[in-house]
Amino acid sequence: MMTAFLAAASVFLCATAVTLGSDQEKTDAVKLNVAAFDYAKEFVKQGHVIADGRGAWSKDQPSAEAENEFIRLHGFGEYAKWHLGIDNRYAENTKRRYKFPYGDFKNVHRCGVLAAQSRAAQRKYFEIANAAAQLKAMIDMTREAHAKP
Repeated sequence: MMTAFLAAASVFLCATAVTLGSDQEKTDAVKLNVAAFDYAKEFVKQGHVIADGRGAWSKDQPSAEAENEFIRLHGFGEYAKWHLGIDNRYAENTKRRYKFPYGDFKNVHRCGVLAAQSRAAQRKYFEIANAAAQLKAMIDMTREAHAKP
């Protein structure tokens, strides 16, 4: 009886360790795309912002077809600039590598930044969540500055 219990406990602990290890590997694989963060900050400074609200990203986010066309015209290097995260588990010339989009290839969308911040925090990508929070603050400060008479 005791042997069966120890065997079951051992299997449970090994399974838990594998699960925790794979979660850690996923978290380690996705990093902040510093170039995209800098690119987004520059777009905000230049006023290329759609200051929409939470929830609008589902309609504002580029479709798969729009993404494919953008990649066809501009390449993956430009596509990467519109994503705050890079997943190093995937090759550079794949869409799966780039995570947390924040704009429509023309403007930074506040709702995209909010979605990126929320999803990154849920998945414990805190560097990406913090970058998105900084972008949101920049957008909000820009909105307030333009609203003052």
